[in-house]
Amino acid sequence: MVGLMNRSIDIMESLARESGNVFHLNRRGYLYVTADPSRISYFRNFAKETSGLGAGPLRIHRGAPGNPAYAPSSVSGFEGQPTGLDLILDLKIFQKYFPYLSQNVVAAIHARRCGWFSVQQLGLYMLERGKEKGVRFISGRVEKVEVARGRVQAVRLREGDRPATISTPNFVNAAGPFQKKVAAMVGVDLPVFSELHLKISFKDHLAAIPRDAPMVIWTDPIWLPWSEEERAVLAEAEETRRLLGELPSGVHTRTEGGPGSDVVLGLWAYHTPPVEPVFPFSTDPRYPEIVLRGLAPMIPGLKLYLQRLPKAVVDGGYYTKTRENRPLIGKLPVEGAYIIGALSGFGVMAACGAGDLLASYITGKKLPDYASAFALERYEDPEYKKLLEDWAESGQL
Repeated sequence: MVGLMNRSIDIMESLARESGNVFHLNRRGYLYVTADPSRISYFRNFAKETSGLGAGPLRIHRGAPGNPAYAPSSVSGFEGQPTGLDLILDLKIFQKYFPYLSQNVVAAIHARRCGWFSVQQLGLYMLERGKEKGVRFISGRVEKVEVARGRVQAVRLREGDRPATISTPNFVNAAGPFQKKVAAMVGVDLPVFSELHLKISFKDHLAAIPRDAPMVIWTDPIWLPWSEEERAVLAEAEETRRLLGELPSGVHTRTEGGPGSDVVLGLWAYHTPPVEPVFPFSTDPRYPEIVLRGLAPMIPGLKLYLQRLPKAVVDGGYYTKTRENRPLIGKLPVEGAYIIGALSGFGVMAACGAGDLLASYITGKKLPDYASAFALERYEDPEYKKLLEDWAESGQL
């Protein structure tokens, strides 16, 4: 995964340089924080392991003489920024650079070669580059993939009321949440399932989160604060009763928009059972309040919004994933059929690297060392099957 991500970010940075950074790539990083002193040793081991796997150098900040200086991330751009990770144990750094965080925070990992960008702008830029090379974009519905003698022959489409057939020896299944359904068109059953993940966006008129903040992720389990009256109401129904107990970690937030924007995003996958993808999907009207309640232990300034909830927009989509949350990239068991999917929770970051890997398969280029980790054939490996039997974590970023 580290190899794939490094390759993907290399490509994105190259595209940013050649385009004048038309898609606003930044490197503010991801800041993982904890208020649990017992998790400090886990943070230290996790940071060392991640660095050792190729994510870059590890800098530990204890506040002791001789420790490396902490370099804050730049608001925009990606050039000249640190790579690797900063393990922050010095409370003075939190007070100076992250005063909006809870005073209970005792440790943080700042992953540096991370950030965000305009997905739409990157997509448009790459589509225009593709058109310059002869790419044609057709909007339609795939109705059938014709297979004969064990290989792909053609794809049948419907453009509005008009059927169309494209003769082709190659067919790429990049159908997102419908990849399992599309794979069935060539007789393949993919080991994937989908979860509905939502996010909120609202105007932070109280400036609880500085506009130069990294993406901040709470790594501790959460018990939401409820009044006795609220607890009684929530306990009445099974679907809301779960909100009274321990909820999972992972609630996170970041700013959105350019100069002058006050929009903030909030995300928390506190309940994501496997579902069948449908559009449009329904959303829980309680979701904005629950996300804000989940963020408040990490960023106390957000508690003021609980007195009068801001108007929030809820949207999202499906995370289609494998059990161990590694993507599927490569050949399918039908000649000429390929898969690029199950990029759950990291699709934006991994997309360029995943496309690059798939292109190597199709064009016959030498595959990188990490290719086999994402091939469908991995599930035929006895050692891999054994690994999955003991798999405890979701692998969710």
